[in-house]
Amino acid sequence: MISYAMRTRPGGRERNEDAILMKEKEGTYAFVLADGLGGHGRGDAASALVTDQAIQIFLRAGKKEEYLDQAFTNAQGRLLQQKQEMGISSEMKSTMVLLQLTEDYARWAHIGDSRLYYFENKKIVKRTLDHSVPQMLVFGGEIKEEEIRHHVDRNKVLRVLGTPWEGKSYEVSQSVPLHEDQAFLLCSDGFWELITEKEMEKTLKQSKSVAQWLQKMEKIVEKNGTGQDMDNYSAICVYIE
Repeated sequence: MISYAMRTRPGGRERNEDAILMKEKEGTYAFVLADGLGGHGRGDAASALVTDQAIQIFLRAGKKEEYLDQAFTNAQGRLLQQKQEMGISSEMKSTMVLLQLTEDYARWAHIGDSRLYYFENKKIVKRTLDHSVPQMLVFGGEIKEEEIRHHVDRNKVLRVLGTPWEGKSYEVSQSVPLHEDQAFLLCSDGFWELITEKEMEKTLKQSKSVAQWLQKMEKIVEKNGTGQDMDNYSAICVYIE
């Protein structure tokens, strides 16, 4: 059985530039989260456009393996077209992370620094790797993984939807067979920057439902964000039971 909970909040900002959507079709699910970049209404327009495109493609492709590739390439094409029509060059961009669940397997894809965490038996097995300056510094051995959250360049994203690509800029995971006691967390940087991986695991172990897990994590995010220039934050939690 698949259960889920979703949340998106403006944090300390006037405008929420994050967007989340989900759709179920004939036992297959799509969960999508995007964090828009650009300000002045451009970011929220970008995230709304790409999440909508991902769901529209899902309604046609469903459980097909090529769905993730189609979702990202179509979202990119539509966003570039929209920018051209509006005469915009630099503004109106977005990250995106997308989870596809069939009856048999899970697959995901991402671009930017919105993340997916994959849990088995209440422990993190994998997470997507950010397309950002601090993540590159980790790869180069210049900083440690835990330093990403507070790095001065943590908001410098290297790959997004809405800028021309040289080749394939998004990443697609291998398929993971579905079984009991799996969980997934999709979240924007406004969420994961304010909660550690240990806290994600601890709250997961303490929770009796997916809604409770999200609620416990949100309390930590809100507490750690108080008194700061808190960013928009969004999360989608999914249980396989």
